[in-house]
Amino acid sequence: MSPGGVGARHPRALPYPLPVSEIWLAAESEPPARSGFEGVVAIDGPSGTGKSTVARALARRLAARYLDTGAMYRAATLAVLRAGVDPADPEAVVEVVRRVAIDVSTSPDQPVVRLDGERVDGEIRSAPVTAAVSAVSAVYGVRTRLVARQRELISGGSASGLSGISGIVVEGRDIGSVVWPQAAVKVFLTASSAERARRRAGELTGVDVDSVEADLSRRDSLDSSRSDSPLQIANGAVELDTTGIGVDGVVERVVELIHPRPHEG
Repeated sequence: MSPGGVGARHPRALPYPLPVSEIWLAAESEPPARSGFEGVVAIDGPSGTGKSTVARALARRLAARYLDTGAMYRAATLAVLRAGVDPADPEAVVEVVRRVAIDVSTSPDQPVVRLDGERVDGEIRSAPVTAAVSAVSAVYGVRTRLVARQRELISGGSASGLSGISGIVVEGRDIGSVVWPQAAVKVFLTASSAERARRRAGELTGVDVDSVEADLSRRDSLDSSRSDSPLQIANGAVELDTTGIGVDGVVERVVELIHPRPHEG
């Protein structure tokens, strides 16, 4: 059992990819300046481990694109809530997600998220969305659609015509295990329960650390026990405990995995 209560198990294979024409998703992608990095870095881990902050900082460091797959699931969850659909009703959830357009940028400096053309960057981080996102994310039909689109974005496809992999940092919960298992570098971030709760509470208003820690434990249980694409440490992934380590320190460790320093002596 790894820190944060997340176990390492092998996922059940899913029939990806699906035709993109069926998933009603689009994307905004503005490639950063080219650098020597041409591959994919997969950063997985539970909430509160610093995935988003580290992934964005790493993408800037590498002059690479950045994809927050969790934002896509949050946008889908927001659509479900706006439609007045019960997140526990899989068929109704899938029907909602089929009808909406979820647009995401791949810029680490401006990670824009739009739902049916409306910018929802802030609203997808609200408490109601946070409470429901694990349930929506566990729906098989939702995952098949979003994973297909995530794969297209990683490989360089987008509505703006971007082609070819120019280097991308992708964060989520199943990137190294399901979405892009062939990633050049796979990292699984962890942190102590107390540290994760402290970080998350600092991002929210009107909440206490104890309640946040209980909610994180609930989400860990849901995410790691779902039958499709559970939260887990991917084969070949390097596990990094971020407890007590600043963002720069974590980024430096990942950079060393990408560009190993020569042995001295």
